[in-house]
Amino acid sequence: MSRDVLIRPLVTEKLTHLMEQGQYAFVADMKANKVQIRKAVEARYPGVIVTGVRTMIQRGKRRRQFTRTGVTEGRTAYYKKAIVSIDPEGEQIDFFEQI
Repeated sequence: MSRDVLIRPLVTEKLTHLMEQGQYAFVADMKANKVQIRKAVEARYPGVIVTGVRTMIQRGKRRRQFTRTGVTEGRTAYYKKAIVSIDPEGEQIDFFEQI
């Protein structure tokens, strides 16, 4: 179930600073709600206690590619971003342990 709700972790420079404060970001399924995201994080990472979930929908950006045959226009995909706050006294999430 957690594989269907949480697609992948998000790691950017801004979100790396949030990791130091105990907040982690994931790309979630568009149909998932906050309760499902909370249960999925606690199921995937045992020992982690989720204290809060914030969600937002990121719009896709327009992209243009200039080729010999002309201009090709398109759009990147929409996705749901979930920022999960965890209890600092519980276990911590380490995205980089599998590298």
